[in-house]
Formats: sequence, structure tokens, C-alpha cells
Amino acid sequence: AGLAANTFEVIGREWYAKTAPTLAENTRDKMLRRLETDVFPWIGARPLSELAASDLIKLIERIEQRGARDIAKRVHNYVGRIFRYAVGRGLISRDPSRDMELKYILPAADVKHHASVTDPKEVGDLLRAIDGFTGAFSTLSALRLAALTFVRPGELRHAEWKEFDFERTEWRIPPGKMKVKEQHIIPLSTQALAILREIQPLTGSGRYVFPSERGGSRPMSENTINAALRRMGYAKDEMTGHGFRSMASTLLHELGLPHAVIERQLAHGERNKVSAA
Repeated sequence: AGLAANTFEVIGREWYAKTAPTLAENTRDKMLRRLETDVFPWIGARPLSELAASDLIKLIERIEQRGARDIAKRVHNYVGRIFRYAVGRGLISRDPSRDMELKYILPAADVKHHASVTDPKEVGDLLRAIDGFTGAFSTLSALRLAALTFVRPGELRHAEWKEFDFERTEWRIPPGKMKVKEQHIIPLSTQALAILREIQPLTGSGRYVFPSERGGSRPMSENTINAALRRMGYAKDEMTGHGFRSMASTLLHELGLPHAVIERQLAHGERNKVSAA
């Protein structure tokens, strides 16, 4: 193909057409709108092979200067994914977005503690985005289970098959793994059991439910869940692996469930303090 066919906009739209079907409609529309307003008018006509990190820095700074820090981060994510798609297609040899450090370009924000999505409509969007996740199956399964069990990210990563009782539909996490140093019992819903049964043929012969991609003797890496959320377009001040906990707490409180029961299921505090519950 000639240079004209390999402009950023042509390849960007090709990437978008392949990505869009996996996304929630709202996410899809926002993504296209951002590309059409903040990216294509500035670098769309340029051949991919000519673009360098300095061009992307200008692009990102232009968005940040109008105070749209989150959009700047989101756009950096999209642009990088388009470049990596082009690398995979053999159109360019390197993704220039990897040659820039966002933290040096965007001023530090006041990051909320354990950012989390709590608006019910946005939670729906997040769950649909998880269902459309195209990465490793074990990461997809871990994301789904995180939303249903709202355990701490470390407890999820270190989940071992021997802790699950399919008959009693329970996950019993031993005291040594818990922040409060007491055994924690998680009742498993039908949906949670289905996720475990689905991944069992893949990882059930090993120790960990979610082993490391680099080999089954270690658990999934600490960054896997957060990296998956970034890949789905959630910035780190929007949603984190820990955020599933505040998401659950907010929604369950809004549904009117007793505070002590929610706290107990989140494994906050000692058991004797909530013994009445």
C-alpha cells in the first residue's frame, strides 16, 4: 500500500472498526468522538511512519491545556493502541507513544484514594467493557470475579483452588492471607461458580486460580488487573483493581443492605466488632 493508505486516520479508523464491536455503545461513541475531535484533525493526514513522540506530546499537551486531563490520558491510550495495531500489521516497526512518559507531560493530579466507578449506569458500562475484554482469558475471569466478590486485589491474585468448596459454594481465604488475619468466608453466587468452572480446565491442575502468564508456579502479577482496566480505557484516577470494593460498598449501601453486613463481607475490622451482624 502507498503512503496515502497508511496515514494515521486511515489506520486509526481501521483499528476502531475492529475494536468498536467489543465495546459498550457509550464507550464506542466517546472513543470515536475523541479521535475525530482531538486526534485526526491534527495528525490524521500524516503517514504513520513519519510520526514521532514529539508529535504525540504536542497532541496530548493541546488537550491538557484546556483542562481535560482525563481525556488527554485516554487519547494517549487510544493513540498507542493504534500504533501497536500498526506495528502488528507490519506497517511501522515501533510505537512512538512508548517513547514518551505521560507523567512528565501531564501535571500530577490529586488522585482519589482507590479510584472507583460508583454511578450505576457507569458500573453497567464497566461490566460490559469487562465482558468485551479481548486479553488473556484468565485476566477476563479475574476481572469478572473481582466484580462479584470484591476482595482485595492481593487476595484475588493469590486465590488457590484448594480454598474453593463447590459443594458448599464457598471460598475460604485462610487468615495468613487476610489483612485482618482472620479466615474470610465468601459465599459464591451462581455467576461466580460459573466463572470458576469455566477457568478450571485451564488452570485447575495448578495451585493458583489465576497463575502468572509467565508460568503456573506464581500468581498473576500485581499490575495485571490495573493494566487490563487501562487497556479498556479506564484511567488510573477512574478505576483500579481495588475500586471494585468501593464500587460494591457504595451500591450495596444504596440498595439498603445493613452496613455491618457489608463491612463484614468487605473484611473490614475484626469479627467480634460485628458479631451481632
